[in-house]
Amino acid sequence: MSDIPLLPAGVGLSRLRVYPWETADRLHGGSPHMHLTCTECYAVLGGRGELHTLTPEGLRRVPLAAGDAVWFTPGTIHRAVNVDDLQVQVIMQNDGLPEAGDAVLTFPPEHLADPETYAAAVSLGDGLPAERQERARARRDLAISGFERLVDDVENGSGEALRDFYRTAAALVSGRLDTWEAAWRAKALAAAEATGEQIAALRRGDVDHLGRATVARIPAPEQDTLGMCGFLAVYPRDRAGKAEG
Repeated sequence: MSDIPLLPAGVGLSRLRVYPWETADRLHGGSPHMHLTCTECYAVLGGRGELHTLTPEGLRRVPLAAGDAVWFTPGTIHRAVNVDDLQVQVIMQNDGLPEAGDAVLTFPPEHLADPETYAAAVSLGDGLPAERQERARARRDLAISGFERLVDDVENGSGEALRDFYRTAAALVSGRLDTWEAAWRAKALAAAEATGEQIAALRRGDVDHLGRATVARIPAPEQDTLGMCGFLAVYPRDRAGKAEG
């Protein structure tokens, strides 16, 4: 793996087909959640939909169509809504952190009481694909119920429920921060530092890094992971290889 380059800037890459399942509020789509350290970008590949976001400024509904790009910073609670076969290329800051738990779903407070309670609510368990999909749908509906409470508090109240959610989410992930820092240092920080080293080398007239140029390829992965927002295909760097031809 040492000779396989990082994805640009140490980002994570995945392809998303947003869930078509109907919700209690007569929409279709995925589970509201937020990231604590990662900015996320949706580059829309096809179909139509909306991104519903909640911040202390309130609820926004951003239309999504093929060719659009929308991105949002940590603390943005977001919900992907599928209007017509919405498919998205996801570009995620800090590759490795989302996989290490840098996301918290907007469950009602009783499901956020401690890491064990939250883990039980978020887990899809084992079983047949249809059984796991049913659990993913139930998980999504639970997150929407908590999301609606937060929206109501921000738009009609003090916003204290949203601040409580931020504090609770931070407490839930506090035991993972060393793992996150290690992943950040190995990928996103390493990619940024490599650029600095290349600039310094060019100042010296040193072009050795150009002679180490390489091309890598990750074959299209299966889009079968039950993600928070939809059926997910993650592009894992450990399956990359040098491109030939």
